[in-house]
Order: sequence, then C-alpha cells, then structure tokens
Amino acid sequence: MNPRERLQNARLLLVTDPRPDLAERVAAAVWGGMDVVQLRDKHSSREALLSLAEELKGICEEAGALFTVNDDAELASLSGAAGVHLGQEDGPLAPVREMLGPEAVVGRSVGSIDESREALREGADYLGVGTIYATPTKPEGEVAGLDLIRDLARERLPVPWFAIGGVTLETAREVAEAGAPGFAVVRAVLDAEDPGEAARELRSHFARAPAG
Repeated sequence: MNPRERLQNARLLLVTDPRPDLAERVAAAVWGGMDVVQLRDKHSSREALLSLAEELKGICEEAGALFTVNDDAELASLSGAAGVHLGQEDGPLAPVREMLGPEAVVGRSVGSIDESREALREGADYLGVGTIYATPTKPEGEVAGLDLIRDLARERLPVPWFAIGGVTLETAREVAEAGAPGFAVVRAVLDAEDPGEAARELRSHFARAPAG
C-alpha cells in the first residue's frame, strides 16, 4: 500500500516541536497509535534538520506510521519522507506533487469551507483544519471554533482531515462529537508524561466510528 492509500485510515497526526528528547517521545507516540508524524521546526536550517528527519522516518517506519515534513518539500525529498504539509502561504500544490511524485502525501492547512474546497481542487490528500481553540500562538480572535468542524462534517469531504489547534485530552471528546474524523496535536502528546498513553486515549474517541 502506498502512502496515499495508507493515509485513508489515519486518525491521529502528531506535529512536532523542537525539544531535546523528541525522538524518544515520537517513538512512544507512534507505538501508542499515532498514524502520521509531521516534522515542524520553523527556525532550524534544512541541513540541520536532515539527520533528525531521517531518524524520525526510521522510527515511524518501524511502527507503521507515515513520516512527513512541514513546509519544506526539498527536505521531504532528501529525507525520503512520505510527503509534506503546506500552509496557506506555501504556494501551489502542483509543483510539490511534481517534485515528490504521484504517491507522495501532500496536505494543506485550511481555516474555512472555501479554503477546504480550494485545497480539494488543488488535489490535497488531507486537510489540517483549524485553529479550533486558542493556543499560545493563536489568540482567541483567530480561532475557527467547533462550528467549522460541524460545517466540514456536513460537507462529507472525500479526503481525511484533522482538527488542529488546542485539541487536548480534555477537549478531544467534544471535537470528535462535533464531527472531526481525526486530530492533529502537538503538546497533548509531546508534553504528556506518557506520550504513548496519550495517543491511545486520543484514539479511543474513534474506537466505534468507521474511518472516512
């Protein structure tokens, strides 16, 4: 099964942040049930991140998870990642698909119904939808809230999508009940005392729901 096919059953996406024990925490998280890991580091150079990307890719492959890279298609190509995630400001999807090949996973961040529809027209394989709740980097005035989740659930999107932004062990239930078919998280797992157990708890919200 190629990465795009494997993505179809994904429920949990882990977005990383820089920390000294990242590899150890990612390993625990993927064995706990994270389906996709996205390496995100806005400050380090591509050269500095390449060895970390290769290490995380190996960890993910061993556990059966997909490894992707945020923003940087070149880093994704160099590290052999399964794909790349693009924000709204990261340019068109087509050149990235051409660089990485037809089986690569290419995701897009969206914050509205219109952005979601445009991402699908571009050929995005999955969507990161949010921000759902205020976070340290997204103040209250910039959040989309649960209404966006409810609206997108009614759209019956043909690709996987993940609610992101303030999804925690405490808020996950209401996000799932609003209709989100998956979660994208950072601190909810990486800051947990046991990242594997945190991943299992998040996955439990989808235990009785079919994917898609």
